[in-house]
Amino acid sequence: MRLLTILGSTGSIGTQALDVVRRHADRFRIVGLSAAGMNQELLVGQIREFLPPTVAIADEEAARDIEAKLGPVRGVEFIVGPDAAERLAAETEADIVLNALVGSAGLAPTLAALQAGKTVALANKESLVVGGELVMDLVKGEPERLRPVDSEHAALAAALRGERREDVKRVVITASGGPFRGWTRSELARASVKEALAHPVWQMGPKITIDSATLMNKGLEVIEAHYLFDLDYSQIHVLIHPESLVHALVEFRDGSLRAEMASADMRLPIQLALGWPERLPSTVAPVPLTDRPLTFEPVDREAFPAVDLAYRVGGLGLTFPAVMNAANEVAVMAFLEGKIPLTRIVEIVQTVVDEHEPASIVSAVTIERADRWARQRAAEIIDER
Repeated sequence: MRLLTILGSTGSIGTQALDVVRRHADRFRIVGLSAAGMNQELLVGQIREFLPPTVAIADEEAARDIEAKLGPVRGVEFIVGPDAAERLAAETEADIVLNALVGSAGLAPTLAALQAGKTVALANKESLVVGGELVMDLVKGEPERLRPVDSEHAALAAALRGERREDVKRVVITASGGPFRGWTRSELARASVKEALAHPVWQMGPKITIDSATLMNKGLEVIEAHYLFDLDYSQIHVLIHPESLVHALVEFRDGSLRAEMASADMRLPIQLALGWPERLPSTVAPVPLTDRPLTFEPVDREAFPAVDLAYRVGGLGLTFPAVMNAANEVAVMAFLEGKIPLTRIVEIVQTVVDEHEPASIVSAVTIERADRWARQRAAEIIDER
């Protein structure tokens, strides 16, 4: 029986993780849930079903409403406030903390969980994009305490296990291409929010769905792979794979190529992270080997410049990745609110990155300062237009 805390339990990854727990109730027990508090009915239902001893809610007013709606459920303690998820990650008795938070807000809980000696199943890629050096310092000599949940990185981890790192020539992470595969840059400038949110393969939250539409998500995953697997950026490649069955490939120096394939279902990488080293039975559909051909395409770097920007920012290091991520979060929200066209997202991020005066990352404070500056500058650029 493994004790599990889920940060972001009402989001896409969180709800699917609870489905895994539901199917393997003899293997996992929920000891903590966290949520912002916006989806109150769902959170109340989760608390009643899984009876976690501790629940963290960021919004104080929402916490009062949830306690009232919950009624006579005993033995549930609430942690309330903006740092609730961070406190939950550090203080609960969990063996594993699944970080399914969205954005750079996930970094502090990741650090808190690792500092408390817990294993982190990481779906919050921004923890590594923004604070990769800080995170990896905490797992030196214990890499098994950080388990990737992104489908691409879970696939890479599986493909690399048991292999000598010096035998790896390069790795490939795949992207479906999102809703705008084949669109030109001029066509993308006229894309609507509704079109951008209509991902052809994955059901995700709005922020990551927009990142998938611009391919910024794939750029963030390149930086994530650099830290998780200690790879040079020159060894990490991106290909468009519309069928979304091959999630990652590893090419070895002898010329052989290993592909990790699975149906597009996030419950599989979640389950792998929670159950490792055991592969638990699941209801994930088998790979349809004879239904359709597998195709791969290069990234259209003119239409989707976010990938090259991420390679550049990752290579520069310092506080550049934190600034790119923060500016992107602001610009994505502006697009969702109808303030800017889709193509302006990466343009704004590029401008903020170009203006940034970097600093060495010596603590989370350095990252927070860069993050605040980037958000303010991105907002100013949006307002100027």
